[in-house]
Amino acid sequence: MIFFRPHHLHQLTTRYLPFADAASAGLPMGQLLRLSLFQVSVGMATVMLLGTLNRVMIVELSVPATIVAVMIALPVLIAPFRALLGFRSDTYRSAIGWKRIPYLWFGSLWQMGGLAVMPFALLVLSGEQTVGPSWAGEVLAAIAFLMTGFGIHMTQTAGLALATDRADPHARPRVVALLYVMFLLGMAVSSLVIGWLLIDFDSIRLIKVVQGAAVVGIVLNLIALWKQENVRPMSREERSAPRPRFSEAWANLMQAGQVARLLVVAFVGTMAFNMQDVLLEPYGGEILGLSVSSTTLLTAVWAIGALLGFGVAGKKLADGISPFTLAAFGVLVGILAFSTVIFAAPLDSAPLFFTGAFLIGLGNGLFAVSTLIAAMNLPVQKLAGHGLALGAWGAAQATGAGLAIALGGILRDVVDAIAMSGAWGEGLATPATGYSFVYHLEIGLLFVTLAALGPLVSRRRARKRNETQERARIGLAEFPT
Repeated sequence: MIFFRPHHLHQLTTRYLPFADAASAGLPMGQLLRLSLFQVSVGMATVMLLGTLNRVMIVELSVPATIVAVMIALPVLIAPFRALLGFRSDTYRSAIGWKRIPYLWFGSLWQMGGLAVMPFALLVLSGEQTVGPSWAGEVLAAIAFLMTGFGIHMTQTAGLALATDRADPHARPRVVALLYVMFLLGMAVSSLVIGWLLIDFDSIRLIKVVQGAAVVGIVLNLIALWKQENVRPMSREERSAPRPRFSEAWANLMQAGQVARLLVVAFVGTMAFNMQDVLLEPYGGEILGLSVSSTTLLTAVWAIGALLGFGVAGKKLADGISPFTLAAFGVLVGILAFSTVIFAAPLDSAPLFFTGAFLIGLGNGLFAVSTLIAAMNLPVQKLAGHGLALGAWGAAQATGAGLAIALGGILRDVVDAIAMSGAWGEGLATPATGYSFVYHLEIGLLFVTLAALGPLVSRRRARKRNETQERARIGLAEFPT
């Protein structure tokens, strides 16, 4: 009879259970899972902004699509401030030694406050108003979206910085992959629950659901941040010492390797992967004739690809592969993915289209995790800390995603109008032309990303080669005396 010993069971779970090896001495598994709840909260708020409220405003509340697009784009305006938020969490001083926790907490409050007033602002925006100026709805809704977006950015920046501070360096790739998975799970689960709760829509139910999401979000964040930061009390002299200036810290960060190039890679690559975000389902319905239920599966297919990408990235990065090399591989997968989506139209192949959606998620997952790990591993020193580095990455990533979503819809409509007018000839006068233009543009941006990544990959290889040669070199100085 064969008996399992405790160390055998530990080896089994570490080898086969996903992210079982993400824990480390600095961040045990229980505390890591609890900390990851802030990503669930952020995922739920993201679904509310980009999915549920988007549809409710246009369909149920009859708000013009232009106003809806502007409201959804407002949180993107705050994205560049993530670098400043991260820097402030690096240099925050308190008597009990907290740095990240206050920013996690106040980010949670902003997020909850925005969602709490959101339904009332939307009802005023839709015309259910008896007193007050006619522009009150637009102003109130804009404030609500800005508050929620600000809270999302502050919470996510401080949470990622806290995870970086606590995790051991060798475990950071798996920690990042786990946090991304929790973000996706938060989006998936909350979208199903919120959609089910709003089946029988009315104004009162909208208020209950959105404000309920606000309460759930702050409860999750409170559980996540509880006793997570290692506290070292600060003396009055330490608290009163002058803080470094943001401009000085930013200049210091730019000296830590090719940071500017990494931010360009994150910005352009994110634009390339996200320009299709609002076009993939309409493309399947309008061009390939898929039903609503079929195109709804695209989100699940994309998510499966992204989850696989997160898992592969976490494992390969933990094994020592360069994050820049893995990011380049993700870009190549993206090029194949958009080529597959383009060819699905002339071949009238739904399986090819779903394959392309899966590959988009896979490439995006590899690229996002790899660039985030590269930002985590920046040799920050002196004035710049992990909060500033991760804030800069988050600003580049979020700004690129927001601009890409807006440009994708605008370019598709403009190109479609020109093509259908016959200005480019009879061969291009089809509804697929506008979509195809955007997908080709994304392939072009992916090639630009690949070109920008080249020096980072070659530099990493050259450094490894030099280290190998240095270890192998035997000269007079290396002989024992």
